[in-house]
Amino acid sequence: MRFLKFISSAIVLSVMLATPAFAAELELKFGHVGKPGSLFEASVNEFAKRANAKLEGKAKVIGFGSSQLGKDKELLKKLKLGTVNFSLPSSVMASVADELGVFDMPYLVKDRAHMARIEKEIVWPTLVPILEKKGYKVIAIWENGFRNITNNKRPINVPADLQDLKLRTPKSVWRVKMFKAYGANPAPLSFSEVFVALQTGTFDGQENPLAQIASGKFQEVQKYLSMTGHVYTPAYVTVSTKYWAQLPEDVRTVLEATAKETQAFVYKTAAQLEIDLLAELKAGGMQVNNADKAAFIAASKPIYEEFGSSVPDGKALIDKALGLAM
Repeated sequence: MRFLKFISSAIVLSVMLATPAFAAELELKFGHVGKPGSLFEASVNEFAKRANAKLEGKAKVIGFGSSQLGKDKELLKKLKLGTVNFSLPSSVMASVADELGVFDMPYLVKDRAHMARIEKEIVWPTLVPILEKKGYKVIAIWENGFRNITNNKRPINVPADLQDLKLRTPKSVWRVKMFKAYGANPAPLSFSEVFVALQTGTFDGQENPLAQIASGKFQEVQKYLSMTGHVYTPAYVTVSTKYWAQLPEDVRTVLEATAKETQAFVYKTAAQLEIDLLAELKAGGMQVNNADKAAFIAASKPIYEEFGSSVPDGKALIDKALGLAM
């Protein structure tokens, strides 16, 4: 009788655990490098809020910012290992596939309406399939933003002002090439290490969207903010193709639809941050100047030519993107 009671109890317990009320909730870890107050943080939090409401307990998206789960390259590796489920890479994607370096071409993207056309005509039909062959599934395009230069030496008005400036860049070979062409002394460094590098003088300056500059508190260790707007960087909501295929179809449907839907929130928030944060950075003591963009565009010709000749279909990508401007 004791044996029968034991078997009966075991059966009841197994049935209980199999029901939704007792089933273990699927946790989806979303790692990113954005600090509190950043566009990345706001974007991931909004996506998690919307997705979790629709998933109704089938799964739960949990954001981990400030490089808690790793820096950009580490996060890409962890996606494939399955220890992180989602990440939000930006410039680092050029190190995954050369073609993604098209977004390192200076002054390629004119505004967000132009980016929307590039997304439709180039990103989804051409670039996303390239990333899938590398093992990464992109389910939506968000934003990092228009990048500007900060430093402690002088205002940057024309490329010559960058001469010999020690400048931190993301881990993108094309960003390094671009700033070398302008006369700077650039080197890549993980975002989480930038504040200390600027504070100690290892670097004179760096370049980032205003949302990253402000959330990184770079205004505390940088004197000049030059509004160059030299590059627009998208951000890619990314998961490994292997892990994506293992998720239940209904969960995938919710996640992909919600990620795409969240783009409107990202763009609206980014546009407002550009206004609010510029005022905040000025109030914090930074000296702000508007750079001569025409001078930078003229100095950018060599990097366009090199990308066009050295990257497969590089010239075609550039020409198509520029042709979508209005």
